[in-house]
Amino acid sequence: MRVGKIIFGATAAVLIGLAALPAQASSLLDYVGQCVPFARAASGIQIYGDAWTWWDQAEGRYKRGYEPRVGAVMAFAKQSRLPLGHVAVVSRIVDARVLMLTHANWSRQNGERGHAEQDVTVYDVSRDGDWSSVKVWYRDNDGLGSTVYTVNGFIYPTGKARAAPELTSKQPDYVGALIDAYR
Repeated sequence: MRVGKIIFGATAAVLIGLAALPAQASSLLDYVGQCVPFARAASGIQIYGDAWTWWDQAEGRYKRGYEPRVGAVMAFAKQSRLPLGHVAVVSRIVDARVLMLTHANWSRQNGERGHAEQDVTVYDVSRDGDWSSVKVWYRDNDGLGSTVYTVNGFIYPTGKARAAPELTSKQPDYVGALIDAYR
C-alpha cells in the first residue's frame, strides 16, 4: 500500500481544520498525534472528546448511518484493543466490502505511533455486509491486521463541514487494497 503526501488547494474549512492541528503540520498528511483532532480537521465534523464518544455525541447534531460515504467519519467502538475507540475518515469506496480510510495514530511509522496515513484499506468482515465489523490494513504487518474491530457506523458531514482535499491521493493503490482484503 502506498502512502503519499499530496497537497491540493485548501478550502476555508480545511484551513480552519489545519489551524486546530499542531503548528508543524502544514498539511493533514504531516500530522502526528491522536486520531480525534485529525478526524475533526479532515472531515470538518466538530465533535470533541474521546473517539468512542463520537457516535453518541453525533446523535441530533450530524446524520449517522451504516453506509460508507467519502468524507464520513467511521466511528470505531470502544473495545479491548481500542480502549478509547478510534475515528477515521472515508477517503475512497473501492467496492461493497472494501473502502479506504485516511486517519492518524494507527500504524507505527519509524517506530512511533500518531502519524497520518492516507488511503488505508478497510475490509468489511461483518456477516451481513453492514460495516459493523472490519479489518484494517496495518503497516507493521504490511497487510490487513488479524484483529476484527467493531464499528458503530458512519457520521456524515453536514452544513459547513467539508472534507479535506488531501483525504485521498490521485492514484490510490486499488490493486493493493483488493489483494489485502481478499487474501
